[in-house]
Amino acid sequence: MFAKAMKSPTHPILAQVIPTRRCNLSCSYCNEYDDSSPPVETSAMLSRIDKLAALGTTIVTASGGEPLLHPDLEKIIHRIRSHGMIATVITNGYPLTLHRIRNLNRAGLDYLQISIDNLNPDGSSRKSLSALESKLRMLAENADFQVTVNTVMGHGVGNPEDALVVARRAHEIGCTATVGILHDHDGQLQPLNEERKGIYEDILRMGSPLFSFAQYGRFQKNLVQGEPNEWHCRAGCRYLYICEDGRVHRCSQKRGIPGIPLESYSLDDLERESHTVKPCSAFCTVSCVHQTALLDSFRENPGAALTQIMDIRKELDPDFEPSRLVKLLSRLFLTGKNRKLFGRIALRILKIS
Repeated sequence: MFAKAMKSPTHPILAQVIPTRRCNLSCSYCNEYDDSSPPVETSAMLSRIDKLAALGTTIVTASGGEPLLHPDLEKIIHRIRSHGMIATVITNGYPLTLHRIRNLNRAGLDYLQISIDNLNPDGSSRKSLSALESKLRMLAENADFQVTVNTVMGHGVGNPEDALVVARRAHEIGCTATVGILHDHDGQLQPLNEERKGIYEDILRMGSPLFSFAQYGRFQKNLVQGEPNEWHCRAGCRYLYICEDGRVHRCSQKRGIPGIPLESYSLDDLERESHTVKPCSAFCTVSCVHQTALLDSFRENPGAALTQIMDIRKELDPDFEPSRLVKLLSRLFLTGKNRKLFGRIALRILKIS
């Protein structure tokens, strides 16, 4: 995925597909669900996966609504994997059973994100540790795929300290943990106060891989301060949001733009959206879009991007030192005099060139 992103500037890195808009929950901060929509026909979903593969997509995420409510989700995941694409699912976890986890294993799922917002249900969310800890244990013991617990902070969260407890418990059980900042219904920033900034940084200090884009994306540092980001959003190109009707949108919060049916989405559309300036980008908190943009920052200026990630990590942990592997890769591909040669060799080995 990383090598292909370095080679090509306009193929989709990540596409988010909606197999059903229906959800079994009704979190007050969410505007991406209803309680009545039928699942998308399986044949239509498989055709959309085929089209995403034809566009060169490398990661496909099934979201919703609640994607586990789709009766043939495993067939969709298997189709994603059959094209060599990475398959991921974002779920609230409630529909998970041992039987379902084993089916997801057989389908070839690579990664599952389970969202937990608080310790106990409240008026905002029922995605609670008290209700879902047994699901996490089941996943830790039986899942062949990577599991990450994502918690949130920001406006609408009643007990911000819950996020820290959730993250610690996730690590203890054997999952990784990330934290996101809530956006409003336009995808815009809801900055953190001083208490929540401290909790946010405590979660980051728990430790995770240096290149965990969800945690150490350059945009997060500014967002927690309530400051704008200067960056070029490539939503509609590097990131695609495909709704239940099969139309391509820039993101979940900008549905209707461009609103072109996926079946007719073309390389020209990718090229146009890659260069289009999005006025909402300065205070955007839609992390998936920023994560793909971070890959492009590596492509355009890898030395500066790596330095920035290192600096952010050292601010959180002054004693941090990158691993020997990271240092070696930096010398081979970023700073060494033969870096271009090593880059070409790597692309050839990975069958990208």
